[in-house]
Amino acid sequence: MTAGSPLTVIRSSLAQLSTTEARLGVTATLVVVAVGIALLFAPWVVRRIARELDERVLSNSRVPDLVSDARWILPPSVIVRTLQAAIFLSTGLAILVVWGREDLAVTIVALLVSLTPVAGKVLMTAGLFVGAYVGIDALESWLTSYAAESDQINEHQEGIVFRVLQLVMLTAVTLATLAVWDAEVGNLLVGAGFLGIVVGMAARQTLGSFIAGFVLMFSRPFEIGDWVEIDGEEGIVSDVTIINTRLRNFDGETVVFPNDRVTNATITNRTRRDQLRLSVDVGVDYETDLDVAVGVAEAALEDVDVVADVPAPNVLPTTFGDSAVGLKVRFWIKHPSAPRRAKANAAVVRAIKAAFDGRGIKIPYPQRELQSREETSGFVVRSGDTENQETPKTVSTSE
Repeated sequence: MTAGSPLTVIRSSLAQLSTTEARLGVTATLVVVAVGIALLFAPWVVRRIARELDERVLSNSRVPDLVSDARWILPPSVIVRTLQAAIFLSTGLAILVVWGREDLAVTIVALLVSLTPVAGKVLMTAGLFVGAYVGIDALESWLTSYAAESDQINEHQEGIVFRVLQLVMLTAVTLATLAVWDAEVGNLLVGAGFLGIVVGMAARQTLGSFIAGFVLMFSRPFEIGDWVEIDGEEGIVSDVTIINTRLRNFDGETVVFPNDRVTNATITNRTRRDQLRLSVDVGVDYETDLDVAVGVAEAALEDVDVVADVPAPNVLPTTFGDSAVGLKVRFWIKHPSAPRRAKANAAVVRAIKAAFDGRGIKIPYPQRELQSREETSGFVVRSGDTENQETPKTVSTSE
C-alpha cells in the first residue's frame, strides 16, 4: 500500500484523535453535517430535479401519457427518504471509525454487501409488479377505448377479455418473479398441474359454468339490459359474469342462472330486433258479420298510439268457440319492454271493447244450449212438492 493512499491518510488522521474531546468534536461535526444535508440539502435537490423533469421532459407532448401517469410510482418523498437513510447510515459508519470501532464498521459494510443481491432481487420483484400494474392500467384504457369505437365487442365481452388478459399478465409476472428468486419453476408447474386436476374434479360444475361464460361471450345471445326469457324465467339481464348470469324479474327479484344452464336452455330475446308482435283474443257472437267485426277491430287499432303502424296490425277469425267465433288481434310494438307490453295489451282491449260497443257488436258470455231428443218428447219438469204434484209438463228449452 502506498504512503499516499486514502486508507493510510484516514488512519493517520484518526491517530491524531487520541483524546475523547477530539472524538466528540468530530462526532458532533459529522452529525451536524449529516442533519444539514439530509434534512435541508437533499429535499431541495430532489424537488428541484423533479420540477425540472416535469417542466422539461414529462410535459413534452411526445412523451406518452402512460409515462406521465406513472409518476406516482416513485414519488419525490420516497427518493428523499432513501437518500436520508443512506446519509445517516454513512454517518453512523464514520462515527464508528472515529471511536475506533473499525472492525464493527467493516462487519456492517460486509453484511450490506452480502445483502446487495437480495436487495437487487427485491427491487426487480417490485419493478415487475409495478410494471404489471402499469401495464394492466394501460390495457384497461386501451380496451375501453377500443370497445367504445367498435361494435364488435359489448360490455360483457369487454369485461371477460380484460379479466383474462389481466390473469395472463399476472401469471407471467409471477413466473418471472419465481425465476428471479431462482425457484424451480418446473416443479411448481408439475405441482400446479396435479392441484388443477384435483380442483377440476371437485369443481366440475363451476368449471363448466366458467367455460360456458366464454361460450356466451362469443355467441352473444343477449346483452346487459335485454329483456329475455331463460328456461321459463322472464326478466331484464342485469349482469353477466364468467360464472353466472343474473336476471331482474318484474317482481323486483334477482334470478341467478349458472352459465352452463343458460347455454343449455331455450333463450327468448324480446329486444334484439327492437320490435315485438303481440296478440289478443276476442270472441264475437255467431250472428255477427265477421267482415264488419274485423274492420271495426282494425280501425280501432289505428287510434292506439303504442301500436306500430308498420308492420300493420291485422285481425283474423281463428276458431269456432262454444259461445263465440274467435278473433285473433295481432299487432306490433316498438322498443319492447314488459311495461310497454302491458300498456299495449290494455290499450288494445279498451279500444276494441269501445269500438264493438259503439257498433253494437256483441262479445257474448259463455253459454250452453240444452235441447232434448225428439223421441223423448222433451224434458220432464217436476216441482219440489211431490205430494201435491200435478201432471208433469214436457217442455223443450234452451239456455
